[in-house]
Amino acid sequence: MNVVDSSAWLEYFADGPNAAFFAPAIEDLDHLIVPSLTIFEVFKRILQQRDETAALRATAAMQQGILVDLDSTLAVNAAKLSHDRRLPLADSIILATAQSQGATLWTQDADFDGIDGVKYRKKQR
Repeated sequence: MNVVDSSAWLEYFADGPNAAFFAPAIEDLDHLIVPSLTIFEVFKRILQQRDETAALRATAAMQQGILVDLDSTLAVNAAKLSHDRRLPLADSIILATAQSQGATLWTQDADFDGIDGVKYRKKQR
């Protein structure tokens, strides 16, 4: 199973330098877990950069995976991760989602570098 964080989704949709690294996880829909928070983050960023139609198309593509909503158990686990690893709120929720599903987290967010179960690719400029 795979969880793709927001930075990786945005890289993929923009066909950025790391898009090919994330493509296998994103395109394997049977094994793709999508935290609801990534829908929020991706929609907001694409809305800021492009328009609502583009944002809706992107999030519709994301929803082809298995959507996981934030519940109280996941929230508590994310809070523990945030405290223990000094992760920001969104990062801790995404990591907690991946861990709860036994999934690999794919990212180019440096906050995740060196964490077990994470496939990190440094963001290229």
